[in-house]
Amino acid sequence: MTRDSTFALGAFAALYLVSSAAVAQNAPPTFEGDPDVYKVIFEDQNFRVIETVRKQGVHDKVHGHPLPSVLYHLTDCDTRLYAADGKTTDTHTKAGSVNAVPVIASHSSENIGPADCRQIFIERK
Repeated sequence: MTRDSTFALGAFAALYLVSSAAVAQNAPPTFEGDPDVYKVIFEDQNFRVIETVRKQGVHDKVHGHPLPSVLYHLTDCDTRLYAADGKTTDTHTKAGSVNAVPVIASHSSENIGPADCRQIFIERK
């Protein structure tokens, strides 16, 4: 595991702890919360695959991750994560890196990098 993906995994874990404690209600899942950014590209009884395209400068709508997932980064991404309590965490991930994403009740993300950020989430149902 690379240093960047380890950092991103830690940031997601920290975000999970903060957001789950601070939020009484769950936000809608990614693809329902912001269908302009998140699109289901495959789904069956076992898995859901979600393509993410967060254009440069886009701050997506509040959403949650109701299922643990694996996140594959198609491009380098510079992201600012906003926890439910308003705290932010900046991450940098490299194309080709993979990290686990825990269940997150509510948060949003902003592409603060110089290019579009493309990712694939794979959720096991």
